[in-house]
Amino acid sequence: MFSFSSMMHKPSLLIVDDEPNVLLTLKLVLEEDGYQISTAGSFAEAESLMRTSGQFDAILTDLWMEREDVGLELARSASKLKPRPIVVIFTGYGSTTNARAALGVPVDYFALKPLDVDELKRVLNRLVMANLGDRGWRS
Repeated sequence: MFSFSSMMHKPSLLIVDDEPNVLLTLKLVLEEDGYQISTAGSFAEAESLMRTSGQFDAILTDLWMEREDVGLELARSASKLKPRPIVVIFTGYGSTTNARAALGVPVDYFALKPLDVDELKRVLNRLVMANLGDRGWRS
């Protein structure tokens, strides 16, 4: 499997979930793949990091945290960033309603919990490489 760990520029990810064990697991797994990771335990914390921490190559967020569908609200905020990061939403409460709501928001990947970590890594690597290629390599 591909890893970014040998590259000079490590793609940066923001992972947002109100479950600390999910944050820790994804952080450890994705750091091992060579990503630079920031985490947030709430919508407000994620919004603050998006404003103050510079650019993220991708934002991975839970759909339901403090309130229902707050992940879609975060995806809307992320879609206004320049350049727009990849947005991945994951949820343990998947339904056709969630999927339809996500269609109105720029979401690049929608995953159900429990997450298949290998599948998430494959999809994320593919999306990040394509996105970096589209906007040119930044240092």
